[in-house]
Amino acid sequence: GFFQSYAVEVDVKDASNATCLYAKWMMRFLIKYETNSSDYKNTTLNLSSSVTHNGSICGNDTQAALLAVQFGEGHSWSINFTKTNETYQGDFITFTYNTNDTAVFPDAKRKGPITIVVKDTMRPVQLNNVFVCHNTDFFEAENVTQIFWNVTVQAFVQNGTIGKKESRCRADTPTSAPTVPPTIANVTTASTTTLSPAPTTAPKPVENPDTGNYSLKSGNKTCLLATVGLQLNVSQDKPLLININPKTTSADGACGNTTATLKLNDGNSTLIGF
Repeated sequence: GFFQSYAVEVDVKDASNATCLYAKWMMRFLIKYETNSSDYKNTTLNLSSSVTHNGSICGNDTQAALLAVQFGEGHSWSINFTKTNETYQGDFITFTYNTNDTAVFPDAKRKGPITIVVKDTMRPVQLNNVFVCHNTDFFEAENVTQIFWNVTVQAFVQNGTIGKKESRCRADTPTSAPTVPPTIANVTTASTTTLSPAPTTAPKPVENPDTGNYSLKSGNKTCLLATVGLQLNVSQDKPLLININPKTTSADGACGNTTATLKLNDGNSTLIGF
């Protein structure tokens, strides 16, 4: 499933064995690569159960903090954090994948490590606050889509103690309707009549998703055509059903000789790969 992957937890200590950089998150990578027959295949790189964090550093007022992890057969990922007197934020994300890993990249034409660097879009976070983002976020560059979710991170931890105050990402912030102030009509004194308990209202069911038509072309010819209605069932604190809206969803992907990959991206930055 889309949300199945190993969680990574990194707790970087300073010279006095106090936590200076903490992170826990989930991520996976969708990668398009060229084969020896000069066609392109899509593959998914997940984190293995054993992840190391060699090279991670605390950082200080003059040096950036670095969160670095290594996994699988020669793959690595890192992000550096910079700070001001009041805030910290992610700077650059560096991802290296190794096409010598034949289990992930069978028949790859280019052999060896390939590195891409992208600018992080994380907003500045108040020092002593922990950044939290449960929703999915992703970066696309150079045939690679990096996908992140359930992110918790704090750089430049003060006194070895993780902050109790959270700074949430935009996607986690609910949009609520304005509160209507009470009027005289709805705050009158209650009568002495005994009232029965109000009936419990069942949660409103999510409607069935609209059906969308998605297609891919190879040259001038359509190589993949899908007609489908999509609904995501996301299990976090409580189950959440999300319908994919065909009107705001774009299709991307690639067709090979024997396989095809379809990627859908809707207006809420929900990425789905088939």
